[in-house]
Parts: sequence; structure tokens; C-alpha cells
Amino acid sequence: MLFSPPARFGVSAFPCRRFARSSAARKRKSDDPAPRPAARRRQAALHGRIALPILARPRKGLGGKQGKCSSVRDIVFVIVGFILLFGGGELLVRGAVSAARRFGVTELVIGLTVVGFGTSMPELLVSVEAALKGRPEIAIGNVVGSNMANLLLIGGVTAVLAPSGGWGADVRRDVLLMLIATALLLLAAAFGVLPTWGGLLLVLFLVAYLYAHYRASRNGGEADGGSVVVAPKKPAWLAATLLAAGLALLFVGADLLVEGASAIALALGVSEAVVGLSIVAIGTSLPELATSVVAAWRGRAGVAIGNIVGSNIFNILGILGVTALVAPLPISERFWQVDVPLVLAISLAFAAMLVLRDRLGRTTGFVMLAAYVAYTIGLYTVAG
Repeated sequence: MLFSPPARFGVSAFPCRRFARSSAARKRKSDDPAPRPAARRRQAALHGRIALPILARPRKGLGGKQGKCSSVRDIVFVIVGFILLFGGGELLVRGAVSAARRFGVTELVIGLTVVGFGTSMPELLVSVEAALKGRPEIAIGNVVGSNMANLLLIGGVTAVLAPSGGWGADVRRDVLLMLIATALLLLAAAFGVLPTWGGLLLVLFLVAYLYAHYRASRNGGEADGGSVVVAPKKPAWLAATLLAAGLALLFVGADLLVEGASAIALALGVSEAVVGLSIVAIGTSLPELATSVVAAWRGRAGVAIGNIVGSNIFNILGILGVTALVAPLPISERFWQVDVPLVLAISLAFAAMLVLRDRLGRTTGFVMLAAYVAYTIGLYTVAG
């Protein structure tokens, strides 16, 4: 007879019993019915053994553990990806500014190109990485969700911290371009794809915008007697190291974020577009959020508003344009039916507050924050 350890040890000789039963079953005739699972449990109880469910169904138990481990791993991927993107963007901006100063580039050009491009690098690399991996919903959702977060979340925080008004002509001009860029995105969504030539047009629009902004700002600076700030130059090796380290962190962070976000979407049973519109978009908007909060806290709400509008322009013209150059972007119907029209409507309301009312008050800021919370909840309860 097989050895059966006492029940007080909490162990069963289940593997030996299973092997013995399988050997005996092979010798039985085909018409001899095998014991049912309930009968097996009763027999095990009579012999003082404990039949553990995890032993009876090892694959299911192991799969559950693996599922939990995978979920934790995916969350860690997303968190680490955010940290690497934030740190990589910071290093990239510092390295680029140092390199630009060594080549004699003015602070004006640095502010218009290097810093603005650096703070949007997380969105750019995440969208490009998602497109290359065949996940266009994350790529487009990242841009659309970032623009929504810029308008409602960052705009609301700015209005709450520093209610202000009196915007200049530059802000009004940029707001108009933001509306045009959003309308172009809606047009692409209506056709269901952003082709390579469409991405090229968006990039050309961005170059024209930067050039016009540079000329206007430079003329204003020369009228004021110039605004070039002389700063100490850092060693060339330090600038190169910062650039290389920043790019490396950005690439690794983007890869981890895309992988983790895709797995979380699968685990939650929602589309990758929803995760891109919410989790990924908020994470990649952290540099803009930090910049606007600091500016608003220091009483420079105009800088914060300019950062919001400029970021929305760059997200559509630059990020989607470059991403489409890498790989054509198919656009799902939900963006055409829900998200892009909603972003355009919010952009129109935001522009009306800046141009017509010429002021963002604290009450308006709280309304904007509440609207963003409602939008995020709606993503998972209605549109997911």
C-alpha cells in the first residue's frame, strides 16, 4: 500500500496516488467507468488525506499567480517608464541647452526650439514607439489625451493657482493656430488614416510656425534692445553625456510605457485607445504640468498659458507629423466620433475664454478640473 502522511502535516500523497490510478486506469477495460472527482475527494477524506484544490488543478492556480505577477510587472513598467521619461527629458533639455550655448545660439532660439522640443520628447518617443509596434491607438490616444490634459487639467491648475488675464497678441495668434491644427486632426480622423504625406504637411506647418514665431519674437527683442543672456559654457563632454543619457532614458522609458500600457489595457478589458487617452497621456504630460505649475506659482500665468497652447500645437503638428513619417497611422472610429470632436470643442471654449473674456478665473479653473475628472471617468465607464 502507498505511504500516506498524517493529515496533521497538511500534505497529501496525491502525486503518488495519481500515478498509481493512471497506471491502473490503463489496465482497466474501456467500459469500466473511472472514479469521479467527488468520489476521489471522499476517498481521500476517508484515508485521512487532504486533497488541496491547487494540487488537483495546478495549471489554474499557477496561471492565477502568473496573472497577478504579470499585472504587478505591467504597473511597474508604466511607473518606471514615466520616471525614465521625466528624467530623460530633463537631461536632454539640459544637454541641448549646453550644446546650443557652445554654438552661440541665443536664449530666444533655445526657448522656441530646444526646450519646447525637449519637454515634448516623451510624447514623441511614446507615439513613435507605439506606431512601430503596431499600436496606433496608443500613439494617437497619447496626443489627443495630452491635448485634453493640457487644456482642462493643466489649464485648470493654472487658473486655480494664478487667476489672471490680459493676454497679448501672440497668445491670440497661437490659439488660432491651435484651432487650425485640431481641425486638421479632425479631418484626418474623418478619413480614417494619417498617411505619410499628411505627416510631412504637418511637419512643414510646424516649421513655418516656428520660423514665424522666431521672427516675430526676434523683432520684438531687437526693439527692446536685445535679450540675449550670456551664461557660462559647460564642457563639451558634459553636454554630450547629458544628451546621450537623456536619449537613452527616453527610449527605454518609452518602450516600458508602451508595453505596460498595452498589457494593462488587456487586463482591464478596455481598448488601448482608452489607456492612451488617460494613463499614457497624463504621464507624458508631466513636463508640461511641472512647467505650468511653477510658472503659475511664480505669478507668470502668461508663460503657463503659452506653454499649454504651444504644447497642443506641437503635439499635433510635430508629434503626429513625425510619427506618420515613420509609419502611416490608421485612426479608429472612436477618435472621429468622440475624442477629437471633444478636444476641438474644448479648444474652442478655451480660445473663447482667452480671446473674448480675456481672463481665466479661479472658479473657471475648478470647473475645468471637474470636467477633466468627468472625462476620465467616462473613458472607463462609457467609452471603454
